[in-house]
Amino acid sequence: MSSGFGQLVIGPAGSGKSTYCYYMQEHGGLNRKTVKVCNLDPAAENFKYTCDIDVRDLISLEDVMEELEYGPNGGLIYCMEYLLENMDWLHDEICEFAEDSYIIFDCPGQIELYSHMTIMTQITNKIKSWGYNLCAVFCCDATISMSHSNNFISNSLVSLSTMMQIELPHLNVLTKCDLIEDKKGMERIMDSDPTQLISNDKEASKFNKKYHGLNSVIANVLEDFSLIRFVSLDVTDEESIERVMNEVDMLVQYKDYALPDDAAYNLQDEEG
Repeated sequence: MSSGFGQLVIGPAGSGKSTYCYYMQEHGGLNRKTVKVCNLDPAAENFKYTCDIDVRDLISLEDVMEELEYGPNGGLIYCMEYLLENMDWLHDEICEFAEDSYIIFDCPGQIELYSHMTIMTQITNKIKSWGYNLCAVFCCDATISMSHSNNFISNSLVSLSTMMQIELPHLNVLTKCDLIEDKKGMERIMDSDPTQLISNDKEASKFNKKYHGLNSVIANVLEDFSLIRFVSLDVTDEESIERVMNEVDMLVQYKDYALPDDAAYNLQDEEG
């Protein structure tokens, strides 16, 4: 039986998932925490992080498209179904790691795998059955999400859909915040509730009032029930990376596991 901790990194294509994995792995190494990364995207081409497990060793989208003549979307679904049927392969790979290992799963960017299909839920449940405490990290591109209130509402709804489908402790991370020039403006937006974003939208007059009203109703629901919260990630700021990692560690209860060793380490430092 395996056991450990893990992050399921999900989100639309191009939202910065692989970059997130790289910086989390690097940050872990700087803080005496060995972070393994498992690529679960059969369509991946290259990435910066150290790939400890690669689903392409089992099946790749390129091979499926060539041999079965599937398109990219159908081929990706086929790949994930194949992985689900061969989870023993993933278990054997994970068992090579030390007990209580910390694994980040870099997942495909086809959002329907999380929003209304059960493939990823079944894969997640299987990993949980091996004794892993998991959480979902939903990556949103800040340059898009914060550019317009409609984009914010859209990303919030997609995030809610995946949250309900995956059924894991969930954290929304605004990636690419290092590309936002107006940092104070972004902070003001993050501190505002969804209803304020809609009411302050200067572009609203260009849209049909009916649809603007619909956005307002959705924003009210998000605010009244405290359904969505975003954490910003600036990969050029070590404190920002640390803050996100701490949030995730609380969700997977890693702090409870690591506390005794950390306490002993700090005590040794004081005595030294």
